[in-house]
Amino acid sequence: MRRFQCTCGEPIFFDNHQCLNCGARVGFDPESMTMLPLEGRSDLTYCNNHDHGVCNWLRPPASAESLCRACHFNRTIPNLALPHNTERWAALERAKKRLLYSLYRLELPMTDGWQDPGQGLLFDFLDDARTQPESYPDTFITSGFAGGVITINVLEADDVARTTAQAELRERYRTLLGHFRHESGHYFWSLLSEDEKATGMFADLFGDASAEYRQSLEHYYDKGPPADWEQRYISAYASSHPLEDWAETWSHYLLMHDALETAHAHGLIDTPPLASAFVERISQWQVVSVGLNEMNQSVGREDAYPFVISVQVRNKLAYVDAMISRLRTLQ
Repeated sequence: MRRFQCTCGEPIFFDNHQCLNCGARVGFDPESMTMLPLEGRSDLTYCNNHDHGVCNWLRPPASAESLCRACHFNRTIPNLALPHNTERWAALERAKKRLLYSLYRLELPMTDGWQDPGQGLLFDFLDDARTQPESYPDTFITSGFAGGVITINVLEADDVARTTAQAELRERYRTLLGHFRHESGHYFWSLLSEDEKATGMFADLFGDASAEYRQSLEHYYDKGPPADWEQRYISAYASSHPLEDWAETWSHYLLMHDALETAHAHGLIDTPPLASAFVERISQWQVVSVGLNEMNQSVGREDAYPFVISVQVRNKLAYVDAMISRLRTLQ
């Protein structure tokens, strides 16, 4: 994430609705990809979802759309009549907007499903029996992607529930933003899956994308990952199916890119990730991630980055980098 500054000279941050120093109303403008103060401007106003306290993105006041570009990707929002769902929606929007910021920074094709039902993207934020058994009996929603729609279970925005799931599934890493990154990988693969060159290279690195999905996941949850998974995969879950391997690797690429942009913004590295070759970014990330883990250990926290980038994983990340370049040509 880049650094932003208010007109008063103090820093403002991506999620801010107001400058903490001078009190000016601020918001994110997706056209200029920066945070802007609203005082004295007639060309920009808040998204209507700002009224719920869940959005700080800006839109033209004369627009026929009452929602900002980010909120226009929503197909279903949480049931706001349920307790805590406004707070959960706010957390979902923060994570979604960080994902969209990254995708726009990478200059990837981004069209919502309202404009392009065939290849556009939409989001469903859904409740189930775990959040409200009276309203949704016998309903179990899993986060996933299908038919151009990323579905996120609203409960993933609950820190306690997400941490509990992480412990039960023995995952090293589970974040709300990570879910969005992962599922966006499935979406972008849906755009690449008809490209013969892309699919040929995919098979060489990840395996057969057409392998039976449900059976593969059942085997993973029953038997666990292979003993040598760390030599071949970025996470244990990546070993469950080639498409999950791709999505986990894609998610990891976005994590690395975002963290390096933040590191550059704070003077920790000299070259921004968009201006450096993939090999250089990997070298930068090795230095930054070790420092990040050591800093966490110094303040009594677990490693912020509990991963090992093996040679095979590096090759997969390089493939993701090449596919991002290929996706840019689809616009």
